[in-house]
Amino acid sequence: MGQQEKTNLTKRNSIKNVLLVTFTFVVSYATVFIIFPYSYWHNFFAMPVYKQVEDVLVNLIFCVAIVWFSLFIDRKLNKRIPWMVRPLKRLLIQAIFQILGALFLIICLTLVYLIFGGTTNPQPSPIGLREGVYTIISIMLWALMVSALNTGDFLLRNWKEATIKAAEHEINAARNKQLASEIELQALKMQLDPHFVFNNLSVLSELILKDQQLGYEYTENFTKVYRYLLVNSKKKLVPLAEELKFLDAYLFLIRHRMGEGCVFKIDIEASKLKMMIPPVTLQLFIENALKYNRTEEENPLIVAIYSNDNDELVVSNNLLPLVNKTDSTGIGLKNIIDRYALLSDRKPSIEQDSKTFTVKVPLIS
Repeated sequence: MGQQEKTNLTKRNSIKNVLLVTFTFVVSYATVFIIFPYSYWHNFFAMPVYKQVEDVLVNLIFCVAIVWFSLFIDRKLNKRIPWMVRPLKRLLIQAIFQILGALFLIICLTLVYLIFGGTTNPQPSPIGLREGVYTIISIMLWALMVSALNTGDFLLRNWKEATIKAAEHEINAARNKQLASEIELQALKMQLDPHFVFNNLSVLSELILKDQQLGYEYTENFTKVYRYLLVNSKKKLVPLAEELKFLDAYLFLIRHRMGEGCVFKIDIEASKLKMMIPPVTLQLFIENALKYNRTEEENPLIVAIYSNDNDELVVSNNLLPLVNKTDSTGIGLKNIIDRYALLSDRKPSIEQDSKTFTVKVPLIS
């Protein structure tokens, strides 16, 4: 909860407490007016003004005590017996504690009257047994009403919060569903990329004319790559070992397309191979490196793929900017970030300086 929310909650509770005290104070005089006879009120208004003021102040203090005690009981019970868990048991226990609390306050007030009655008791005339019993019952009812109002406010506030959270959950679920559909569509587009197919078929036709054995190997690896794309595109996660097998076939195609202008260095700890990763992640990173950098034999593009101690897969390449720079759409990297938003609390990170471009993606257990 933020500082502003805490401030608003404190202000709201203060206003609620003032309203409850005001309500109890007004109701107390209304009930006493009904219970006590006319002679009592005639004598009351005949007392000196300071005595009347004293009576009002004592009653106000007593009302504050009732409200405070009722709210204190409610707070303690909210922690031990929540309404949502055992509502009937909570209702019974709360009523008993509120009645006992009211009796405790009545006893305390009576003792104060007995001790200081000679100087501070503002009663205009003795109270009869009937009026005394009715007064005690009324005080218990005040405590129960205060508790009922506070409970109603508490349940209403929690219902509103639960409704808001449910609405937010539905919105997030709908947003995630839409995001998943967009990611799946993007993956499908990658599978059927005509440039990918055309470039590899062109290389394959040249290799068959030059070296049939190499052409056969190229065909085998091209088949492995396409099979992997078709089989795993809709999967959320695949083992890192499986992704690396796909990478071997994919890099075979890259090496024969790019020649010596691109060098790949792979160093993955064996303990990380069973961890999971979104499929086609490595292909996206390599395509991103090839798209925005030159590949020259005398100054090759070096792509390093390795794991670190933070259970992350790191893909880093040196920067060899193209002469005619291509505007970055960011679709490939965004695709990976969006997929991780659905899969893990950990997020990919991107680092770039004047010499290298590095992407780190979490490996999922």
